[in-house]
Amino acid sequence: MASEIKNTEMGHDHDHHHNHSHAHHDHHHGHSHVHEINASNSRGFGIGIAINLAFILVEIGYGITSGSLSLIADAGHNLSDVLGLALSLAAFIAERSKPTSRFTYGYRSSSILAALFNALFLVIACGAIGWEAIRRFSEPVDVPGGTIMIIAGIGIIINFATALLFKDGHEELNRHAAFLHMLLDALVSAVVVLSGFIIKMTGWHWIDPSLSLAIVVVLLWSSWSLIKRSFAMALNAVPPSIDVSAVVTRLDQLPDVINVHHVHIWPVSTSETAMTAHIVRSKIQNNDAFIGSVADIMKKEFDIGHVTLQIEHDGCDNEIIC
Repeated sequence: MASEIKNTEMGHDHDHHHNHSHAHHDHHHGHSHVHEINASNSRGFGIGIAINLAFILVEIGYGITSGSLSLIADAGHNLSDVLGLALSLAAFIAERSKPTSRFTYGYRSSSILAALFNALFLVIACGAIGWEAIRRFSEPVDVPGGTIMIIAGIGIIINFATALLFKDGHEELNRHAAFLHMLLDALVSAVVVLSGFIIKMTGWHWIDPSLSLAIVVVLLWSSWSLIKRSFAMALNAVPPSIDVSAVVTRLDQLPDVINVHHVHIWPVSTSETAMTAHIVRSKIQNNDAFIGSVADIMKKEFDIGHVTLQIEHDGCDNEIIC
C-alpha cells in the first residue's frame, strides 16, 4: 500500500490533510473458487464439443445418403454451436493466464468477447435458417420424414445432455449462454421430429419451412437478451446483479466514513467483477484493517472480488481550532 500526504481544498475555509491510501485486496478463497469454476467449465465444454462433433458427422452422413438438405443444414447449424463452445472453452483457458506488464488482468476479459461472438453466431444461424425456410416455400423439397425423425430424435438426446453440463451456470455468462443455446437446440430437434412425423403422415412439405420460421423467432428472442448483456459487459457496464447505489449505501454505513465518491464497478471477465472507490474517513488509523474489511464485505455481499480503494482523510491542520 502506498501513501502520500497532500494539502487540498474540500470546499472549506481551511486546508485539510488527505491521506490517499491505495490498496488492492485479493480474496484468496475467491480466486480458488474461480479456478474450480474454470476447471468445471473446461471439462463441460470439452465434453460438449466432442459429443456434438460426433453428432455432426452422423447428420452429414445420413444427410448425404438420404438426400436430406435439412439434415445437412442442421449439421451446419450444430457446427456453429461447436464453434461457439470452442470459443467459450478458449476464453475459459485464457482466464487462467497470468497477468503481464501489458495485460495486467491477464486475458480474462476474452470470456466477454467469446460471449459476444456466441450471441452473434446465434443471430447468424437464425438468418441462415430463415433464408432457407423462405426459399423452400417457393421450391418445396421432398424430404424423407422417417429419417428426419430418427436423426432429430438423437439430436434431442445429444443437445439436452449437453445443456445439462451447464445447468448450474446462471451467474456466469458463457455457461448460461451455452446452457440456453443447447436447450434451444434440443427444442429445435423436437420440432424437426414433429415436422418429420407430419411430413411422413401427410406429405405436406410446407410444414418444414413453417416450423423453421417459428424456430427462428424463438432463437432471435433469446439471442437479443444475450447480445445486450454481452455487449454491455464489453463496454464495462456494471453487471446487472449489482446495484451501485446499494454498494455506495453500504460503504457509507461503515465506521468513520464521511463520504464515498468516484465509484467504478466493471466486469473483469464473465465471472469476476472489479471495483475502485474513493472513501473519505474522519480517522486515518487502521487503514489496512479497514480496507481488508471492505474487501471482505464487497466479496460476501456483492460478489466483487477485486477491490481497490483510495482513502482520504477529512482532518485539518490545527487540531486546537478543530
